[in-house]
Amino acid sequence: MLDKRIQEHMRYYLNAEVSTLIANSRNISPLEGLRLFLKSEVYLMLCDDDLDMWEFSPLALYDMWENEITTGDPRNSLYLRGDEIE
Repeated sequence: MLDKRIQEHMRYYLNAEVSTLIANSRNISPLEGLRLFLKSEVYLMLCDDDLDMWEFSPLALYDMWENEITTGDPRNSLYLRGDEIE
């Protein structure tokens, strides 16, 4: 388990990166991108220490967020389904 200070620092970094990806893809402000991310199930999963979501890159978290928006379930992301990429 990661030290709480490291977790907070990583969460800040991941929040900033994912919200920037959201803002750029939606042509909205970074603050609005952050609001959208903080209201998502993906963010709740990131905050759950038992899930160890720290291992995922910002792009993977963004993909999970996109899947949550389009399908209603972030678990439809290739990063969580475990499909083989050919």
